[in-house]
Amino acid sequence: MSTGNDIFKIALKHLNEEYEYGVVVPKDDKKYKGPWDCAEFTSWCVFQTSTILYGCLNNSVHPSRANAYTGAWASDAKNLGERVSMDSACLIPGAMLLRCPRRRFRNFLKSIFTGKKYNQEGHIAISDGKGGTVEAHSKNKGVVCDRVKGRRWDFGVLIPGIEYKRNSGIFPDYKLPVVYRLTYPYMHGETVKRMQKKLLKKGFDPKGKDGFYGPNTYKAVCDFQVNSGLVVDGEVGPETAKALGIRLTGA
Repeated sequence: MSTGNDIFKIALKHLNEEYEYGVVVPKDDKKYKGPWDCAEFTSWCVFQTSTILYGCLNNSVHPSRANAYTGAWASDAKNLGERVSMDSACLIPGAMLLRCPRRRFRNFLKSIFTGKKYNQEGHIAISDGKGGTVEAHSKNKGVVCDRVKGRRWDFGVLIPGIEYKRNSGIFPDYKLPVVYRLTYPYMHGETVKRMQKKLLKKGFDPKGKDGFYGPNTYKAVCDFQVNSGLVVDGEVGPETAKALGIRLTGA
């Protein structure tokens, strides 16, 4: 049986390879060397170690055409896999660390039936079992080793058919950074208004400066992140705020 450590080891072999937002990777091509996006990278690593197709809009199509994205990872984790706490995932090599997209159900259905991704962004990384990650990070960084601390995540994911071993120890608590993102009800305030003004000035129209972090601001943030080579998750944390030139205050 394939192990989580196998997934982690194969991911390490691809450090420094290029990132491309929205690329579709042939999961059955063992010689593939990039470019990657975050979900395609994790799904490719899983398939290469286990021949399990997971985290794709349709896990039953030929692996050369399977389209992976974070929304499908979230759906599979709910319906097919096992969600675990971040405390556990950080100590399990090969566990996935998922930041879920906020998706509209109608667009999710469109994704299922058309195979297209509908601007429902999140992020996913592979745990090293020691509080670190391997991930297809962004256009600026490519595939890198990074850390879990100081970044927002929703939960960890374990995949059926993969054997995992948890390292001993307790993952220490840490203070989450201030992050602005699409929530219901919408986040709002002067910080969001400043964010909207900066986005508009840089050429990414949030369709108003009302101070509410709604779908239009979310889309403008995603477009700005793509253009700036950042992690494309539609969230404004420390890195995106720095690129925008704003200071975040309590969300």
